[in-house]
Amino acid sequence: MDDTDTSTNDLNPGVSLRMGPVDEMDVDSPATNGNGIKRKSSMNGKSYKDTTESDDDDDIPLTKRRRTSKNKASSDSEDDQPLAKKTGRKPPKVTAQQIGEEDDSDVPLTQKLAKQKAAIEKTAETQAKAIRAKKTAVKAEESDDSDAPLKKKRAPPKKKVNGVKKEESDDDKPLKKAPAKRATPKSQSATPAASAKKGKKAAKEESPEDKEDGDEEEEYRWWEDTAKGDGTKKWSTLEHNGVVFPPEYEPLPKNVKMRYDGVPVTLHPEAEEVATFFGSMLNSTHNVENPTFIKNFFGDFKEYLDRTGHGTNSKGEKVKIMKFEKCDFKPIFEYFDAERAKKKLLTTAEKKELKAEKDKAEAPYTFCLWDGRKQKVGNFRVEPPGLFRGRGEHPKTGKVKTRVKPEQVTINIGEEATVPAPPEGHKWKEVRHDNAGTWLAMWQENVNGNYKYVMLAANSDVKGQSDFKKFEKARELKKHIDRIRKDYQRELKAELMADRQRATAVYLIDQFALRAGNEKGDDEADTVGCCSLKFENVTLKPPNKVVFDFLGKDSIRFYDEVEVDGQVFKNLKIFKKAPKKDGDEIFDRLTTSALNKHLSNYMQGLTAKVFRTYNASWTMARLLQDMKAVGTHAEKVKAYNDANRKVAILCNHKRTVAAGHAAQMEKVQDKIDAVKYQQYRVKQMMLALDSKLKKKKGAEWFALPEGLDEEWQKKHHEDLVEQERQKITKKFEKDNEKLKADGEKEMKAKELDERLEAVTDLEQKLKTELKTKKVEPEGKGPSVEKFEGQIEKLAARISNMELQAEDRESNKEVALGTSKINYIDPRLTVVFSKKFDVPIEKFFSKTLREKFQWAIHSVDKDWEF
Repeated sequence: MDDTDTSTNDLNPGVSLRMGPVDEMDVDSPATNGNGIKRKSSMNGKSYKDTTESDDDDDIPLTKRRRTSKNKASSDSEDDQPLAKKTGRKPPKVTAQQIGEEDDSDVPLTQKLAKQKAAIEKTAETQAKAIRAKKTAVKAEESDDSDAPLKKKRAPPKKKVNGVKKEESDDDKPLKKAPAKRATPKSQSATPAASAKKGKKAAKEESPEDKEDGDEEEEYRWWEDTAKGDGTKKWSTLEHNGVVFPPEYEPLPKNVKMRYDGVPVTLHPEAEEVATFFGSMLNSTHNVENPTFIKNFFGDFKEYLDRTGHGTNSKGEKVKIMKFEKCDFKPIFEYFDAERAKKKLLTTAEKKELKAEKDKAEAPYTFCLWDGRKQKVGNFRVEPPGLFRGRGEHPKTGKVKTRVKPEQVTINIGEEATVPAPPEGHKWKEVRHDNAGTWLAMWQENVNGNYKYVMLAANSDVKGQSDFKKFEKARELKKHIDRIRKDYQRELKAELMADRQRATAVYLIDQFALRAGNEKGDDEADTVGCCSLKFENVTLKPPNKVVFDFLGKDSIRFYDEVEVDGQVFKNLKIFKKAPKKDGDEIFDRLTTSALNKHLSNYMQGLTAKVFRTYNASWTMARLLQDMKAVGTHAEKVKAYNDANRKVAILCNHKRTVAAGHAAQMEKVQDKIDAVKYQQYRVKQMMLALDSKLKKKKGAEWFALPEGLDEEWQKKHHEDLVEQERQKITKKFEKDNEKLKADGEKEMKAKELDERLEAVTDLEQKLKTELKTKKVEPEGKGPSVEKFEGQIEKLAARISNMELQAEDRESNKEVALGTSKINYIDPRLTVVFSKKFDVPIEKFFSKTLREKFQWAIHSVDKDWEF
């Protein structure tokens, strides 16, 4: 964020292009923002953001629900200048063979995948019919058997789909009606429908490394009791220690002052704290050079100044601060920058000591007792005061987020539990005993009026159950998807305009992964979704092409040119017909709540957002089923990522190119070049041992890799020397720390000088190599055979690094993490891991492995979405 070049960011701070730059569009170029007409409140007063898959409405009190919620900070933007122009070096290429596609790079990937997507949808339709037919047959059989109570009832036959065993769990019933216990075939003994008794047995067989050290409590496998968590009551007993407040403000040293019109001024502590918010982030040009950010900050800053009497100069005379242009925050920035530098200079032991003190102080807040079971708490820290950043072109960016006081915090706890004590001299706003919610504490922030909640951590049982139910709901949708698609195709020609608009919206949501969208207030970022598309967001290109251009979630620009069904094109043309103009809504007879109410007729709890989860998971399931991943772990991981990338593109899970992407790719390429040069040096050592090898293997085999000219070698040699110097220096400091800790005498600086002589020798050696073009053999007992072994290892290392570089470059505008974590059923990733024998650590970090523990332990390689 801090390094963003604002000169290249004239559009929006988050532009993600699938089909190329918008500048080249020559037809009715649509604007992104317009003066929209207010929509009636829908979805019970919540925005679509509030209903994202990761959220649970039960977590929020009904009276406190808001239309918007604050999520992660927006992605940084960057111009689309090719990497080759920025670095002088071409990015690594992905061959057609590596991605398993024809070498037709001129064809957009979305067009390449169109036929594949159509085939996947056809398969979905076929399977949906088969599932319903099977369900009808089972019901009929159960009805026949019920007439003969003494007769032994027959078990439904096991069925295989495309060679994969079909799960015989509560797959055919909505989650809320699933029985607590149900018999399962032996092959499915580890599925979520297994009995609690079997779960305990499985838990005993778990390896020790799957449990936390020192935790003697038997692992709780809640996913094997699907009835757990149904209903509205979330807990019976709840105990916790409240929240951690940020430290009080410490005034700046007397010699550090903001200047106004060149004169240092003394401010009241309240106003000075606000000045430090701005001054400490001067390196974040993305914000501090934003006119809206500056306007909002200075407006709030003046309120603090007016309330506290502005400032005084060295003579005690009042200095009234009226113009932002005369304010100089540089002294404040320099102070904070120096403090940051001091922290970096702390020794490892000092850093560990500080961390240990902090962890000890926060330990009581990190866990709670939920129905007597220890659960990890997520965000137990109250947000510190600062400046609101917002996403994209948020109208409130730069406003002051005030310090949250205990009097603003509501505690949620069990009736029998001891209420945590507030900080001395304060009291809680309220204490509740709301067992229908999963929040522990809440408060309202001042900028947008949103409510902030302290929730359980992602790896807790409650959060896991929420994820589990989300993906089970998507699995349930696969049984109805064919009927839904058939119905909306028919209603595209409905006589009633409201029905036609609804059918068109469902088509767009299903086919192009548009979010449903909802109303926005004047003080909110102007982001839209399908139901809230405005006249200027949609451009029509006969005969059947549609250009979408708008700010989507997180204020990331959505730009896409797609081909639609002929009737859909006609409908959109009708919806845009005069007298509609810029600012008017396309779907003026449709609200998100009405759309979701219609969808709930197909299955309980079905909303527009479920389509994204279903389409992502179902597409990934089909791709993985047909996949033949072979080779090394790196090659298999790339095959998985290629499938994930297709899902992300088909489901439109895009992101802006990170501000530092080009620099990161350059560093990656530098590392690859360094290993190639290392390989070149080893080959030269072989020549030094046996000069006849040049004729035997050919001069080209020993040639310097392309691009590693003499200038590059000089720079690389300098880097090698510096790296060795830092390595020796850090080792010396670490040894001294250990001696000091053991109460022994520390080594003198002379010892370091002696150790650094090796650096001087290395520097001289590399200079000689560059001059003579010869490399002396290194190591003990050097031989041609040993060097050949080293070359093979280095070649494998280069291959892996290039695969990773290709992956990173391919993913610069595709949010693989979003797909993998939030939309693709994690059990599919586990299936891939087990089927192709790739450690799950290659796909899920430690945090994600804890979050998706239920998925890792509940399926085998034959599980099917």
